Amino acid sequence: MEKKLFVGSLSYSTTDDSLKAFFEQAGQVESAVIITDKLSGRSKGFGFVEMASEDEAQKAVEMCNGKELDGRTIVVDEAKPMQPRAPRSFDGPRNGGGGRFGRR
Repeated sequence: MEKKLFVGSLSYSTTDDSLKAFFEQAGQVESAVIITDKLSGRSKGFGFVEMASEDEAQKAVEMCNGKELDGRTIVVDEAKPMQPRAPRSFDGPRNGGGGRFGRR
C-alpha cells in the first residue's frame, strides 16, 4: 500500500526529479510531483511524494521534515484527503461593476 506525503516550503527551483532523489534516502518512491500554477507553469512551492509502504512513509517524515532541500527548510507531513471546495460565486464585485460597455 502506498502512502502519500505533503511536502511544503519547497524552493521554486526544486524539480520532480530532485524531490524524488531527496526522498529515496528513506525508501522506494513511487512518485514525486511538484504542484504548478496552471497559467504560468511556475511551482506553487509544495508537492506530493508517494512512498511504497507505510513504514517508508513514516521514515521519510522522520528523516526529511525540517531538512534543507535546494536552500529551503522543507515541511513533510502525511497528506490529507482533498476537501471539496464551495463553488465560486460570481455575484460579487468582480462581476457587474466597472465601465460603460454596451450602455447608453
